[in-house]
This record gives sequence, C-alpha cells and structure tokens, in this order.
Amino acid sequence: MIVDLPSSNTSAVNKKIVELRESGGVLALGRVLTLVIVTDDGTTIEAAIEAANAASREHPCRVIVLARGQRKAAPRLDAQIRVGGDAGASEVIVLRGYGPLAADDAGAGMVMPLLLPDAPVVAWWPGEAPAVPSQDAVGVLAQRRITDALASKNPLKAFEQRRARHVAGDTDLTWTRLTSWRALLATALDAPPHEDVTGAVVAGEVVSPSTDLMAGWLATRLGVKVKRSPAENGQGLVSVRLDRPSGPVELVRPDSKVGSLRQPGQPDRLVALARREVRDCLAEELRRLDPDEIYGAALAGVSQVTRGRTPVKVPAVVGA
Repeated sequence: MIVDLPSSNTSAVNKKIVELRESGGVLALGRVLTLVIVTDDGTTIEAAIEAANAASREHPCRVIVLARGQRKAAPRLDAQIRVGGDAGASEVIVLRGYGPLAADDAGAGMVMPLLLPDAPVVAWWPGEAPAVPSQDAVGVLAQRRITDALASKNPLKAFEQRRARHVAGDTDLTWTRLTSWRALLATALDAPPHEDVTGAVVAGEVVSPSTDLMAGWLATRLGVKVKRSPAENGQGLVSVRLDRPSGPVELVRPDSKVGSLRQPGQPDRLVALARREVRDCLAEELRRLDPDEIYGAALAGVSQVTRGRTPVKVPAVVGA
C-alpha cells in the first residue's frame, strides 16, 4: 500500500502511520533499527528503496528516505508512506523537501519526529555523501554511517575523504564488496603448509577504492610489503598474489564473475566472485551496529602500500 501526503508535515505523517497501524494491522513492533537514506530526488531513489526493502527482510526496520528536491522552489514537504508488499519487511517513509527543506541541515529536523523510540539509527548515502559524514546533521543522529565512494562522481576524491576523516561508526560499501575476497584468502592461508607471507601484489582498475582497501588490509594484517598495481584487463579488483616460500597463493577474477584460486601443489579452484549487489552489501552492513575496527585499520594501512606503474596482465580463468 502506498499513501501520498502532498504538502504535508511530519506530524501528519506520524498520525497517518498510527492510523494505518490501527486500521490495517501494520505494526512497528519488532523493528530493530531506523534506516535513514539521504539522497537527491531523482531516478536513484527507487533503486535505494528496493535495496533497503531487500535488506529489511533480514533486518526489519523503519526506512526514512530524505529525497532532497529543488532548493529554489517554494517551501514544501511531500510525504509518501509505503507499507505491506510495497515496503518489504519495513515501513518506508519518503520525505521530499523543497526550498529550505531541501538544505542539508534541514533533514535532521524532519527525521527526528519519525525515529523509532529506543532503536539504533543507521544513515546511508547511496550516492554523493558529505565530506565528513559524522559531522553531518543526519550523521550525528546515527550510530552507523554507510557511504559508497564508488557511487560518487569522483570515487578517488571520496575515498581520500573517507581515509582522512574516518571516525568510529563510519563504513563504506567499497569495503563490504571485499568480504568474499577476504574470506577466500584467509581460508587459503589457514591451510597447509602454514608458511609466512613474504610479500603481496594487488591489481585492479586505476580507479578502484576496493583495490586500494584490499592492499591496505593486507598490509596491516600481514605486516609485509604490499604493492598496488594497475590491471591490464578486468574491472574493479582483479587479482591478489600472496608470495610464500613454497610458491604464491593467487586469487584472480578477470571477468567480474568467476574467480580462480591457485595454490602450489593443488589444482586451480573455480570460485564464485561476482560483483556484489548493493542490497547484499547493505544487508551485511546492517548486521553490526558497533564500529568496524578492521575497516578503520585497512583505511590507515593504505598509506603503507607502494604503487606500481607496470600493468599486471591477468590470464582468463580456465573452465569458467
């Protein structure tokens, strides 16, 4: 069910939610958090809501979407409430602010009356995010702040801002996209012959914050020299090589779909390494509401990584 409330206010929205709950049995009970999505009014809103709805099936929540409209328009707040099949396992409240209500500092005032009592708040910027999310008006309300440097107009600039101004509670989906890679590499090192890693080479696109984060993570966790090189082919993070005395451990993914794990004395193994959907990354981030110290350490570790200029050519995965 979708209910439109044009030229409304947050008080009217709250009353309508209570009315829907009483008349249709739509319950806020069991909601584990409030997810606030901050974005500009446009085509990306529905994609963000769809991702939030998918994640809400694992984490029932109230979703508040701040869709900032034209800043030069007359002051107006258009609200929309989605419940039932149109909201997954959540309640979705879309607030479209115009004029002064579209300003960055106006969002917190609209959000506060709609927050679930005694429930954690998570803020998510699916597109452009503030330079310092923890100091943003909405970010101050949140225990966790989720950004996505890859969705910015300038991913490298956004990534450098995350590094320079990271505080506990911040996270970025460029980190979450590495979960499968990190799990496979950790599993490979847990198997015999249990040798120390002597060095590592990480290759990926020139503009790939995830590749930079992978290199930073390896530098901090292994305490070895890590080189970050451009990849001659492939998209995003393409390959990781961990050097050991008996031979390297290599994880490669040249086609963004299927990867290959190569270890000395063992046949190559095909592994599923498709680029993760935003909804899957969001669901993973909502599983924890405490600070991600490993992500913070990986950001700091990027400064320890050396840069290679020679492109690394990654061969195709046989059998994929």
